[in-house]
Amino acid sequence: MLRGNWTWSILGLISLLIRHFAIQSPEKTEEIYSRKFFPGIRNVIDLSISKLPFPTVYIFIASIFLFFGIFAYYFSKKVGWKSKLGYTIRSLFNYLGALIFFFLVLWGYNYQRIPVFEQIGMQPRPMIEEELIPELELTRNLLNQLRPLILDDTVAIDSIMPYSELERMVRGNMREHLYLLGLNFTGEPRTKEFYPAGFMRKMGILGIYFPYTGESYIDPTLHPLEKPFTIAHEMAHSYGVTDEGEANFIAWVIGSNSDDILLQYSAQLRLLRYQMNDLYRMSKELYTHFYRTLPVGIRNDLIAINRNAEKYKPINLEISRKSNDLFLKTQGVKAGVLSYQQLPMLAHAWRKRLKSED
Repeated sequence: MLRGNWTWSILGLISLLIRHFAIQSPEKTEEIYSRKFFPGIRNVIDLSISKLPFPTVYIFIASIFLFFGIFAYYFSKKVGWKSKLGYTIRSLFNYLGALIFFFLVLWGYNYQRIPVFEQIGMQPRPMIEEELIPELELTRNLLNQLRPLILDDTVAIDSIMPYSELERMVRGNMREHLYLLGLNFTGEPRTKEFYPAGFMRKMGILGIYFPYTGESYIDPTLHPLEKPFTIAHEMAHSYGVTDEGEANFIAWVIGSNSDDILLQYSAQLRLLRYQMNDLYRMSKELYTHFYRTLPVGIRNDLIAINRNAEKYKPINLEISRKSNDLFLKTQGVKAGVLSYQQLPMLAHAWRKRLKSED
């Protein structure tokens, strides 16, 4: 009943076995896969399918329908329930094996690499109230210096450059400033807008890297001030960074060191939002006091971002959060979705490191 070709099932199991050894040796994974094998994959994708003017995830979705069509055709040709059941089981395991194999080979082994903050010698730790307040004040002051260079008015910023120009600008900044982190990232990764607009946000997703196509995608409905940072975050994933906190950190380092004021502002504004979330958890009273110290223009930008988010509430935020949390933890990210919240302490550690080098 189960005779036939089990190639993809076997390859899926072999890739999982390799993952087991990769977990045991992050140093070898970093050396062999993340710094040698994966950069080759990155460049091949960037020179081929990423040149297409549309999100290539549409091709992947079409291939799924094609698979089910082929399955249905050959299923109808089988005679007898044993033959049909055997074919169904084999097809299912081969399909799952292929998904696992390509996920790990094309990107997934990066989950077992050495964390970026360890590679650059940082030792981040959670901040206490006395450390967070000065960090918030610094971020606020930087934003206050940057904002008039974008818009000499206190009304909310509601438009920026066309998306194609924005993506090129962020990608250029990623290439130019990655040396700050001492990482050997190569390639020309794409971050495209995914339509229908609002669909990803209804699923509880702002942006996503899709390993099977080697591209990342953001929802077109994101507020204009969210887009530069989100693109940089997703491009960090494209370069092989799997941890969400580290992708945030890289996007912030690149943004805060950029010559482009818009990218700087977007990066510092995202940091401020994470820092304010931390302060709110520590003390609602201190949060209220700090919020009142924000310049009117910055406050209006934060209000505009929140109002925009209200228009695209996830269908079920809890299911989206728990499924993402489960996925991250099964890939070795112990903090799960809480890794997104690590940016304030990573930024604090980075700033301390820069001070010590002066």
